[in-house]
Amino acid sequence: MAEPDERIPKHVAIIMDGNGRWAKQRSLPRTAGHREGVKSVRAVVEESVRRGIGTLTLFAFSSENWKRPRTEVNVLMELFISALRGEVRRLHENNVRFRVIGERSAFPEKLQHRVAEAEELTASNTALNLQIAANYGGRWDITEAARRLVADVQAGLLDPGDIDEQALTRRLSFPDLPEPDLFIRTGGELRLSNFVLWQSAYSELFFSDALWPDFDEKAYALALDDYARRQRRFGMTGEQVKKRPLLAAYGR
Repeated sequence: MAEPDERIPKHVAIIMDGNGRWAKQRSLPRTAGHREGVKSVRAVVEESVRRGIGTLTLFAFSSENWKRPRTEVNVLMELFISALRGEVRRLHENNVRFRVIGERSAFPEKLQHRVAEAEELTASNTALNLQIAANYGGRWDITEAARRLVADVQAGLLDPGDIDEQALTRRLSFPDLPEPDLFIRTGGELRLSNFVLWQSAYSELFFSDALWPDFDEKAYALALDDYARRQRRFGMTGEQVKKRPLLAAYGR
């Protein structure tokens, strides 16, 4: 069995930033940028499938985005519903598994229903795990995991002495998937913005000046090619990393 190509990330996480600024530059309402950004989602999903990337997580709506103007939030909700209606069948035909991470109970009932339908339809697909982070925050994720730990201790299912990093990780939003290898933010900002904080402890970071509606397959390829040139050490020295394939060949 061939070894996986370490130059290809198993999981890419992206903050899709710059929709509003893209629209403002064109004297359009901010919502026009969000609508245009759907095309970039499609391009990145298709390129991820072509490249053999196993998981793609896109930050669509943070738990802080409720602070935005109500009209913009309403359009975002409507856009989410219409995108699900228009894109899920395409995702299913291309063997893409869809799911949402985040506190979905705050969303309109119609949106919750469509999300559940999309997840059920695509549950057995294997070409790509597409996760949409909606009403999601990294601190929320960690807090919820901590609550689950406490509940399990109180129920006698977990001994406090057994609480470690793995115990908390198993109670986060996607414990069944690898942690992000590559973390991308578009729009020229240099912040993590409360996105997959725990899971991105060792992610490679890539910041693109491209606004999200302009982030096409070529811009995505630049990030992936940059990742392929990096050496991931996870606390080891560069020499140790270079020796790992040799040690594996001798069964060590």
